[in-house]
Amino acid sequence: MLGWFKKKFESRPEEEQGPGGQTVAEPQAMVANGEAAESSDVDSAPPVAVVAEQLGQPSAPASEFAADNKEPEAGLKFFKRLKERLAKTHDSFVARVDELFLGKKVIDQELFDELEEILIMADLGVGVTREILDRSRAKVKRKELCEPLALKKAIKEQILAYLQQTDRPADLVMPRQGPFVIMVLGVNGVGKTTTIGKLAYKFRQAGQNVLLVAADTFRAAASEQLQIWGQRIGVEVFTRPAGADPSSVVFDGLEYANARNFDVIIVDTAGRLHTQVNLMEELKKIKRVMGKKIENAPHETMLVIDATTGQNGISQARLFNEGVELTGLALTKLDGTAKGGIVVNICHEFNIPIRFIGIGEQMEDLRDFNPQDFIDALFANDHE
Repeated sequence: MLGWFKKKFESRPEEEQGPGGQTVAEPQAMVANGEAAESSDVDSAPPVAVVAEQLGQPSAPASEFAADNKEPEAGLKFFKRLKERLAKTHDSFVARVDELFLGKKVIDQELFDELEEILIMADLGVGVTREILDRSRAKVKRKELCEPLALKKAIKEQILAYLQQTDRPADLVMPRQGPFVIMVLGVNGVGKTTTIGKLAYKFRQAGQNVLLVAADTFRAAASEQLQIWGQRIGVEVFTRPAGADPSSVVFDGLEYANARNFDVIIVDTAGRLHTQVNLMEELKKIKRVMGKKIENAPHETMLVIDATTGQNGISQARLFNEGVELTGLALTKLDGTAKGGIVVNICHEFNIPIRFIGIGEQMEDLRDFNPQDFIDALFANDHE
């Protein structure tokens, strides 16, 4: 996903760039409140420790936080980390398949019945499960599959095909001119604010100038939580008083951004229950406001889904997509669920690319989603 950043770096003055095209800048933490973010804004922004105390959360020392914020490790270490974080899904799905096939010499109806239960329990969904089994039965009938190990390989290949089936590009596309605007959606509790913070960190690491707009004005302490992330990663956060109209906050935030050289604008939106019609109408209004202030904005409409919610995540994706037309998904908390098959189910149900997966609490645990890496890590043997 970060590949397209390099093109933007190359257009900047050489003296502003460090080794490898990284923009050299001292991290700053500013909270914009509808006024120019001058030194007074920095002074008026509550320190991380103060905001954290107000939220009842421990504050993280800058040095401690920086120690966790390393770029994703390459090669085997990267793969090992991904495999470790998918362990619960591996144990509930792949390990059970291996156990089922252990000692089996033939593929019979009893094996298919037990395999069906395993696939459904892993949250692949009834539709996906039936398709996989129907195709497998057809291959057995044509004698293309004759033994359980070959069946496992066929299942792995079919699941990978589901993950790769979207006809939309997996990479985010930056506009030719102006900032890249991301509208982030998600019901309360899915990890939306954390995902926004980690996403902003990825942009920041790539040398981008980022503005966060706190348009979730009704949830208690939502703005303060976003300010904590802004303080930690050194980006500005545009806020308004609690209870302000979300659309007006977005309007003012983009007005503020238009007068400044921001590369990326990430807008946090309300996350009340997705079944409330007024929420969808509010999100539609916000989207219209964005388009009026910045051409073609939002360029990305991303829904954050908690993978531990299982089939409820499918319902959320469907309703949000009907309301505002999603362009990307981020799945959080995959390390905390044994039902990671929801990733496959979502890809099967919607023609919406998964941009990111969250596999842990560390900053680098918001991963760019790569279907091949995901499947290889999920199906890896314990000794690999």
